[in-house]
Amino acid sequence: MSDGYLSLPPKMVFGAMPKEELRQLLDNYKVDATKYEPECNVALYRDDQNSVLFDVGAGPDFMPTSGKLLETLETTDLSPEDISHVIFTHAHPDHIWGVLDDFDDLLFPNATHHFGRNEWDYWWNPSTVDTIGEDRAAFAVGAKRRMEAIEDQVAFFDDGQEILPGIAARASFGHTPGHMAFEIRSGGDSVMIVGDALGNPHIAFERPDWHSGTDQDPQAAAATRNLLLDQISHEQMKIVGFHLPNGGIGRVEKTGSAYKFIGEQ
Repeated sequence: MSDGYLSLPPKMVFGAMPKEELRQLLDNYKVDATKYEPECNVALYRDDQNSVLFDVGAGPDFMPTSGKLLETLETTDLSPEDISHVIFTHAHPDHIWGVLDDFDDLLFPNATHHFGRNEWDYWWNPSTVDTIGEDRAAFAVGAKRRMEAIEDQVAFFDDGQEILPGIAARASFGHTPGHMAFEIRSGGDSVMIVGDALGNPHIAFERPDWHSGTDQDPQAAAATRNLLLDQISHEQMKIVGFHLPNGGIGRVEKTGSAYKFIGEQ
């Protein structure tokens, strides 16, 4: 479910990476290093009883190229009132600000909003706005305002917990202090919703150890990427990535000590 895309300064992502190796790797992928415009993909899961969104996009107040989820939803047979559950990977603007519509009302009024306990506690803490850094202070203010709006419809979960039948939480801390991925299993089939733990289709896979400027704890995020990639490739799981290309759906191949994202055709 497309929420549009972001337009970010490349330095924000790549600034701490070794410049020459980075240039060669991006050249190999034919990436234009003068811009960074990742897709925003909200995952929709449906079964006989539930219609579940993983994250809700950016809404109308973050960036003009994003906040398109409602338009995408209108192309389906679902209305916002039909969404029974929203499950959050984390509380950055492009993932949670979309809980409110143009009138600051809840966009998914009938949904239970599921939040990892660590992530909620971090953004709810009044000291976060003063400690997160000036460039992200607005993230903290915006997250808290939307958490207050959904407070009466929140259910908390912890690492390893089954949130709904077949959907289990998987700690993937680093991008934010409580970032979560989710394993969806049905019979022999399995999918990992990775959120922003794997934030691009090239560096994150070939050099998961490199630190990204979008991660709040780059060292923890690098460790998370390595663990996730090892599990996903070993178990031959499909993945859905919020910022991966062509809808974000694909699989992971291990190539020596590196990995490769293979998008679904």
